[in-house]
Amino acid sequence: MGYTAGLLLAAVCIGWCVVVSASPTADIFENGRSDKEILDNLLKQTRYDKRLLPPVTGTLTVNMSVLLLSLASPDESSLKYEVEFLLQQQWFDPRLRYYNQSRYPFLNAIHHHESIWLPDTYFIMHGDFKDPLIPVHFALRIYQNGSVSYLMRRHLILSCQGSLNIFPFDDPQCSFAMESISYDLSAITYVWKNDEATLRKSPSLTTLNAYLIKNQTIPCPTKASWRDDSDSSWAEQDDICSLCQRRFEEQGNYSCLKVDLIFTRDRAFYFTTVFIPGIILVTSSFITFWLEWNAVPARVMIGVTTMLNFFTTSNGFRSTLPVVSNLTAMNVWDGVCMCFIYASLLEFVCVNYVGRKRPLHNVVYRPGENPVTQTFIHNRRGDKKGETGGPNEIVTCTNCGPNPCTHTTNNGCATENCLPGAPPGMPAQVRKKEPPHPIRVAKTIDVIARITFPTAYAVFLIFFFFHYKGA
Repeated sequence: MGYTAGLLLAAVCIGWCVVVSASPTADIFENGRSDKEILDNLLKQTRYDKRLLPPVTGTLTVNMSVLLLSLASPDESSLKYEVEFLLQQQWFDPRLRYYNQSRYPFLNAIHHHESIWLPDTYFIMHGDFKDPLIPVHFALRIYQNGSVSYLMRRHLILSCQGSLNIFPFDDPQCSFAMESISYDLSAITYVWKNDEATLRKSPSLTTLNAYLIKNQTIPCPTKASWRDDSDSSWAEQDDICSLCQRRFEEQGNYSCLKVDLIFTRDRAFYFTTVFIPGIILVTSSFITFWLEWNAVPARVMIGVTTMLNFFTTSNGFRSTLPVVSNLTAMNVWDGVCMCFIYASLLEFVCVNYVGRKRPLHNVVYRPGENPVTQTFIHNRRGDKKGETGGPNEIVTCTNCGPNPCTHTTNNGCATENCLPGAPPGMPAQVRKKEPPHPIRVAKTIDVIARITFPTAYAVFLIFFFFHYKGA
């Protein structure tokens, strides 16, 4: 009797176990379970190990996408931009598949992120992190089919590259790349989600004076990878670099994705702050060419004032520019403009010096007058008045060359054959070529400067803007 009762009890227990095991209510994901209970059962160490890759056929594919949130104001002196974005990574892990009939379309695993396998994605070629990664800056979701979505907020300070030799006409390019640190291409492959060629932008994107004109999402070029050693220049290095090369080659090939952000500078700011004031100051220095040659106070004041103002504006602006050792467009602009202002001041010095020189014959006369002819006319008038002197009178002449000489008034020629076109009855005199008067030379220099200086500066402006803008 006891033996029969024991067999009956054992049969009942076995049947109950079979019923319970077949019943859906015995599932750990049965209706009414909370997401915490489901995650606790999913992530038991006996059935899940975060140290292992998800058991998928072939290579694990991680879908990446970037949502651009904000762009901070650029730092012109260091070529750095602050970028805030959301980085989303999606992959499939069959170990996390569940069939819950409850109200949870996905499980919020933010507090279990330390127990779940995550891609070891890191950023290269970027700069610095603005903020640390804290729990409130990421989200982790597990869907019923085993898909995992890992979303993180990142704030990077990008180190950009620009052609500073044509600053400020260059378009800086800021790039950052994402790559796996330990899993090579045979284990993990990064792809852009939906093959998106550009970044997605938030509807509330804030630019803050960061002028983004283009962006692109591409796989990293082979030559852009920091692990690439295909550059032939490495072979020319010493044995230490060759050893480094062999070590890198042993690590294999790695999947990498790159984001390029191409910015443009606010050229309206540079035109209103640098170029237009510079043009005004240079052309203001040309005003002195239209003043009288002996207007010393006015011409000195204009030349010195324009030079000091240009120094002040250029020095104040140059403090905000990136410090480089090569020649930039701004250096060319400052140098040429300063040369024009200084040349206009030197032109005034030359004009004033020439205008103050004494005439070669030490006689003040009006332009076009010949002192020898005037002396002869004076002598003729004296003859008419009964005074002594005539055509054969010996006079001293300073126009014979470097040394003064003496000769007759008519210089030995017949009075009837000298000086064609002389008035009737007036003895003619040979008119010798006089040196130009200093005042006339000074005024001629000013007239030439009125044409050459503005023309040369206009040619420079055309060359400057077309050359550097085209570059």
